[in-house]
Amino acid sequence: MTPSTIAPRLLALAAALALAGCADMSGIDPGSTLRDAPSLGLNQPGSAASASAQSDFAPATDWWRGFGDDQLNRLMEQALAGSPTLKLAQARLARAQSVIEVARAATQPQLNGSLDLTRQLYTENGLYPPPLAGAIVNSGTVNLNGSWELDFFGKNRAALDASVGSARAAEADAQAARVLLASNVARAYFQLARANDQFDVARRTLDQRDQQLRLVQDRVQAGLDTQLELRQSEGALPEARQQMEAMREQAELAHHALAALTGQGNREVVQTQPSLTAVKAMAAPAQLPADLLGQRADIVAARWRVEAAGHDVGNAKAQFYPNINLIGLVGLSTLGLGRLFDAGSAQWGVGPAIRLPIFDAGRLRANLRGKTADLDAAVESYNATVLDAIHDAADQIASAQSIARQQGEQRDARAAAESAYQIAVQRYQAGLGTFLNVLAAETAVLSQRRLEVDLAARALDTQVGLARAFGGGYRGDAGSGTNSLSKAGPQQLAAH
Repeated sequence: MTPSTIAPRLLALAAALALAGCADMSGIDPGSTLRDAPSLGLNQPGSAASASAQSDFAPATDWWRGFGDDQLNRLMEQALAGSPTLKLAQARLARAQSVIEVARAATQPQLNGSLDLTRQLYTENGLYPPPLAGAIVNSGTVNLNGSWELDFFGKNRAALDASVGSARAAEADAQAARVLLASNVARAYFQLARANDQFDVARRTLDQRDQQLRLVQDRVQAGLDTQLELRQSEGALPEARQQMEAMREQAELAHHALAALTGQGNREVVQTQPSLTAVKAMAAPAQLPADLLGQRADIVAARWRVEAAGHDVGNAKAQFYPNINLIGLVGLSTLGLGRLFDAGSAQWGVGPAIRLPIFDAGRLRANLRGKTADLDAAVESYNATVLDAIHDAADQIASAQSIARQQGEQRDARAAAESAYQIAVQRYQAGLGTFLNVLAAETAVLSQRRLEVDLAARALDTQVGLARAFGGGYRGDAGSGTNSLSKAGPQQLAAH
């Protein structure tokens, strides 16, 4: 390439760049803003209060082992290994990662080979004179074609960054699916344990009411009670049997849920019927730390989608500028295949190719406006995800604290009921009271036992909810924390 040919091409490039300065992107800017910790009423990450709150409750990746139940651990392993939901999330992640390779390829030189062999009848009335005119001639071309888009304005780089953000969002989604699956398995398991414990209470209630009915029947025969007391006692038996059947139904549904969650279909997955009394309780946090909420996989996924949307805006802006490619070819071409590989059949070419949008009827501005709207939507989706996470975690903390207080009051009530029952037994044994008084006192004990089982189940369910609300042990990308992104803002993310 001689200086006389380089100068006009450089002039053309300069003219293209000058025209690029006329690209009109005015009036199209993102309008949404990412929420940061102070605006959400959270402790600032790194503060003493936040560090203290985080040290109180930080679920491990296998947080369910804290309940100390080997059967639950086994069910978790089955669920995490065989759940179609997790495999679907992993497939989506693999799809997003493949897009990264496609985008990365656009930033690299491309080389293609071609071979064309043609047998052609040339028209007698065309451009070609005899002997080609009217003749049937074979022709062949062998070429290597190369091109390299010089990404001066960052279009391809922005597309690559956007695909990386989408892939990382898909990776966080996969982790969020894992946390949700684990929490659903634990909740179904504790629902089964609650149904089993309540079934035991209902069975004892049925025995107690059967004893009461026999006593009332004896008293009616002795003329001490009327048909009213007899009918009331008879009606209590179907009620107790109904409670047993309800608990049996809930246990069966919990079995089905566990089988589905662990990918076992209709197989029996529970070998030993669980009880709430065998499950250990876990600690609960006292407040909301911003650091830990930022490690929720759904928040991390939303954050990466904001970054990906910001790079999409940068890509849309780069569309306004020239597309500059360096292209070249080298090969062989001849009429007649016999001399295709002779030295005189060689051909080559090299040079820049510049494409500049001048008039597109508003297509580029419309595309930029759409990508900017996508960025605003991603920011607001992130904000909504954070608000939902705070709501979820705050509710779980409030419930955990309230249930703990309720359990304390219930323990006192049960102690009083058991004390009254013991007094009634002692009076009956001393001949100072009837056995009906003993059964009536036991009714209060059984009522407290039912309440105790419900509160214990609620406490465990809340602890599972806390583990999920605080990320389920997920540890996000430390370099792209919630607040580092919040400080950047959508305008900075979209600037290229």
